[in-house]
Amino acid sequence: MSVPAKRACDACHRRKVRCNSRQPCGNCSQAGLSCTYDAIPQKKGPKGSRAKVISELRETQKQSDLTSAMLQDGNKGYGSPPQSPALYARASGLLTHELIQACTDFFFAQMYPTMPIMHRDQVQRAVGDMGHSVESYCLITSFLAFMLIQPGIVLKTGHLLDQPAGSVTNPKMGSVLMEEAVRVRKSYDYVENPTINTVITSFFLFGCSFGLNKHNSAWFHLREATALAQILGMQDENTYMFDNVVETSKRRRLFWLLFVTERAYALQKHRPLTLHATISLPTVDQDPGNYSLAGFVYLVNLYRPFDDTFIGLWNKSRTDCSPLTLARLQQQLTEALPQFLNTTESQAADLRTSQQWLRTMVWQLSIANGFLSSTSPDTSMTFRFPIEIAKDLVEVTRQFSKQSMEIHGIGLIEKVFDVACTLIDVMSCVPLESRKFEPGPQEHLNSLLTLVSSLRGGESRFLPLVMAKIRDTLPAIGSQLPQHLLDKYNVPRHQGKRAERPGQQVEFKHETSGGSSSAGSSPFATPPFMHYYPLA
Repeated sequence: MSVPAKRACDACHRRKVRCNSRQPCGNCSQAGLSCTYDAIPQKKGPKGSRAKVISELRETQKQSDLTSAMLQDGNKGYGSPPQSPALYARASGLLTHELIQACTDFFFAQMYPTMPIMHRDQVQRAVGDMGHSVESYCLITSFLAFMLIQPGIVLKTGHLLDQPAGSVTNPKMGSVLMEEAVRVRKSYDYVENPTINTVITSFFLFGCSFGLNKHNSAWFHLREATALAQILGMQDENTYMFDNVVETSKRRRLFWLLFVTERAYALQKHRPLTLHATISLPTVDQDPGNYSLAGFVYLVNLYRPFDDTFIGLWNKSRTDCSPLTLARLQQQLTEALPQFLNTTESQAADLRTSQQWLRTMVWQLSIANGFLSSTSPDTSMTFRFPIEIAKDLVEVTRQFSKQSMEIHGIGLIEKVFDVACTLIDVMSCVPLESRKFEPGPQEHLNSLLTLVSSLRGGESRFLPLVMAKIRDTLPAIGSQLPQHLLDKYNVPRHQGKRAERPGQQVEFKHETSGGSSSAGSSPFATPPFMHYYPLA
């Protein structure tokens, strides 16, 4: 094409910038735009924001490429996965080899024991298929987004949105990748033709939304994952009659991970259940290479007692609650884990924290139904039981490294936060006994506050809430808190009044990350994940 020497290309003319009239011109090459000379010259108009114009041009060209590719592939019919990368106009420069490798290595080194739903070769195959498979592209993009949003991950590469080398979690980049996965996924009908990777992608999108505190989106993607699993028949034991025992075990683990995640989220956000314990657990003989399976089974067994009956009582859709049922459930939780766990450290951190959090949830339902008494022979049915829970949580978490707890993300921190808030409520309403040479409720609270503030994501998101609760609910303990917390959060140092009403039922209220909560309700803990989650 011959180009007049002084004529600007279409993009430079639209942006009102000087053009060198080359093909492509320097400005288009730098901005990543298509350089054309097709527009018919018109009269000059008012100038606008150049940055806004570039965005508009990019979007217009992206939609044009998308439309062209769809017309070219139109003979394939609606619903068939597109084969051309241009069809879903994926953003360039987002997925680098370094980013994929760093996230994959971290996942299998740290997070796989609590989320044993993918194998390394499965990830490698999906990476190799990204160029011609939308499903693989969305799986990897959502996986990377989920990993970047986790507080525990540390990347040694410095390629994330020009962040310095060694920067920790990059939630902004994770959010960008999540939006990319959601956008590209709309280019084919994944609901009508789901696969195991489709379910995993929805689970990762749930974990992303949860980590970003977008709980409407989180709930949508979690329900999407469980619905897709049911479409595939994963709730039916007959669908697991495959010759490939490794693939069968992976499907079972995915089902049970969704099972656990759904229950954790149902407790934290008062949601109903869709999955039930209708298939067998995976066993080591089915997948002998999975060394962490024992810890995963422990996690499932912790949540199995929380069935439709309990969730119905929790959500107040049922009223047939009895103190005997809740006392038995507390006993089940106490005995659910052995004294010595043959698991990885990260699994043990998740299991021990979840156990104490679930004991707190059952206690909250007990007080909501008026079943507690200061004279009950069963300590789990007394007002002081959260003090024992806090003591146990402090003792077990001291055994774990900071990293083994951080890899479970916001979910684990919020469970600790919930236990701390319940402890504050109890301290404000029951007489406190002081024993020589033994830590008391104040020391347990200080330890929990220190733990929340030390974990990435805890100080910024949860510590201000718990400090505000102390300031409003329990000002008498202000002078006993760590000095740096007193100064930062302006907690009064004077002695305030504290109600002491032993044997009297009281209403417990505490602030959560999303608003206020009262007895029988809970802030969100993990996805799963979840630690992963969030969640469990």
